[in-house]
Amino acid sequence: MDDPGIAADAHQAALRGLQRLNAWSRSWRLLWPQIAAAAHAFAARGERIRIMDVATGSGDGPLTMARRARSLDLPIDWVLCDRSAIALDTARRAAHRAEIPITVEQVDVLRDHLPRGADLVTCSLFLHHLDNDDAVTALRRMADAAAIGIGAADLDRSQGGLLLAQIASRVLTRSAVVHTDAALSVRGAFTQNEARNLALRAGLCEANVRAAWPYRWVLWWRRTSEVTR
Repeated sequence: MDDPGIAADAHQAALRGLQRLNAWSRSWRLLWPQIAAAAHAFAARGERIRIMDVATGSGDGPLTMARRARSLDLPIDWVLCDRSAIALDTARRAAHRAEIPITVEQVDVLRDHLPRGADLVTCSLFLHHLDNDDAVTALRRMADAAAIGIGAADLDRSQGGLLLAQIASRVLTRSAVVHTDAALSVRGAFTQNEARNLALRAGLCEANVRAAWPYRWVLWWRRTSEVTR
């Protein structure tokens, strides 16, 4: 799906397939507890938190969290970033149907500096698409754009994770792109220790990496002192 020449209909089918996989694995929940805690802290001060999601794809994770935030009356402003116009259009239409206000930015985190103004910068299931150097670049640029911290959730490379990806992708979607990418994604993913090393290389010395189900890890890094957005 990273191929810029992928046909629009195949891309849309792959995005729908990934939405099913993400819904089944409840991938949104990996970043939600820290986001909710930060939003509560901002709300207690009478402020809205601004969260930017990088390489958001169809935006299904952030939009699920936005629905959750709305049900809890948590004031969050969402900015969804991706290099793909097709993905952003899909996210924009889904947000419109759900009556969730969002801002979208077409930006490639490996080539462009991210827009300023976010409190938290997140990404989910993106880093496994990158090699070590590009992953370090992505983490560093996320940190540069964040006033208080960043969060990343991704696959943990393992045999169990590979088997689960192969089975789940075939059960939940007919997309041949997803069938291929599911296995490639796990094989290209970083282990927890590798993720820690990437964070260190990016200058995120206090980053915390923990295991999460199913065969995932979550990384959080917070500035020692907040910067003005």
